[in-house]
Amino acid sequence: MSIFSRLFGEKTPQSKAIKVLSPLHFKTKITNNNVQLVDVRTLNEFNMQHINKAINIDFFSNNFQEKFNKLNKDQAVYIYCRSGGRSRKASNKLATLGFLEIYDLQGGLLNYK
Repeated sequence: MSIFSRLFGEKTPQSKAIKVLSPLHFKTKITNNNVQLVDVRTLNEFNMQHINKAINIDFFSNNFQEKFNKLNKDQAVYIYCRSGGRSRKASNKLATLGFLEIYDLQGGLLNYK
């Protein structure tokens, strides 16, 4: 992390496996593709609104890691939350679990149109 990042709180991915995508790029990647699309918000948030074909794995649940371990670590994972905080933390956790390609929605669902 650069001095600029530390001073100004710039959030950079911890792993080369993680790429933060703009909402437009994220939408393009998940449209008409068979992808692992994961919403890491609570079930209540998920039930109110979510991206079509997403599965819900609550970042705060006790079985977060267990549920992610059922996914294919060699296939890209597209992840999002409400505003980007939980998905950033979840992405870092997935990288430590051995996922090789993680795409995080910049700004979360609030930024997604």
